[in-house]
Amino acid sequence: MSTNDPQASALLQVSDLTRSYDLPRSSLFGPREQVHALRGVSLRLQAGRSLGIVGESGSGKSTLARLVMALDKPTSGSVELLGQNLHQLTPTELRKARRNFQMVFQDPYGSLDPRQSVERIITEPLQALEQTTRQQQAERAAEVLAQVGLRASDASKYPHEFSGGQRQRIAIARAIITRPQLIVADEPVSALDVSVQAQVLNLMQDLQQQYGLSYLLISHDLAVISHLCDEVLVMHQGQVVERGTPVELFTNAQHPYTRMLVAAVPQISPGGARARRAARKAESVQFTTQ
Repeated sequence: MSTNDPQASALLQVSDLTRSYDLPRSSLFGPREQVHALRGVSLRLQAGRSLGIVGESGSGKSTLARLVMALDKPTSGSVELLGQNLHQLTPTELRKARRNFQMVFQDPYGSLDPRQSVERIITEPLQALEQTTRQQQAERAAEVLAQVGLRASDASKYPHEFSGGQRQRIAIARAIITRPQLIVADEPVSALDVSVQAQVLNLMQDLQQQYGLSYLLISHDLAVISHLCDEVLVMHQGQVVERGTPVELFTNAQHPYTRMLVAAVPQISPGGARARRAARKAESVQFTTQ
């Protein structure tokens, strides 16, 4: 399931991407130190595929997401989508290109304007990117709401009237309304209950199969990544330290950091909790009899 075919034309090509930030001077005339958020990151993503980026907080995942979305500029390197270097486009050209790539953020409530109706929220990309009438926008809103498992009547409601999982469905509806080819999802389920996470991931998988979407999925959780992604890149301190399919990483991780992440994934076995309680009870009895 690897996406590293050099002959295939990539939807997204990230080459030797570096991002450094200046720190405040420690003294008036002292040198300005830098923090290196990304150090030479490269990746390829084919159309219709999913690539997971996994790593702990501070590994550079969200910085990578912002650079791919052209919300920040790299210190060096390039991000090409459909053969266009996003960071060399004029503001007008970038605005037009954005219909092909959209983003789903971590906090489904924080990313939705509580003062606006659902219809207004999810049609905002159409208002910014296309010449459409109010009637066309309403029809598209009803269409995408149905696609994410909500009702057309929900368009008149406001974000506070929905659960966390429903709000993330609204955020996904906003992302797909321009019919993009790439969706960058930065920790899209980490703010949701575990029972709701699977529902949202299954929805993303269904939409991918239906519309041929490509996902760049950012997460600290290998279990979430393995649910949706064909290939995984493991990031540590701004660098890619390992890459492979989820199965390869779970069964034969090579880098010590990857093995640590795999070990952190909860392993649930039948009767495991009962056995642990019995072991603790036995230890307690042994302690009191000594």
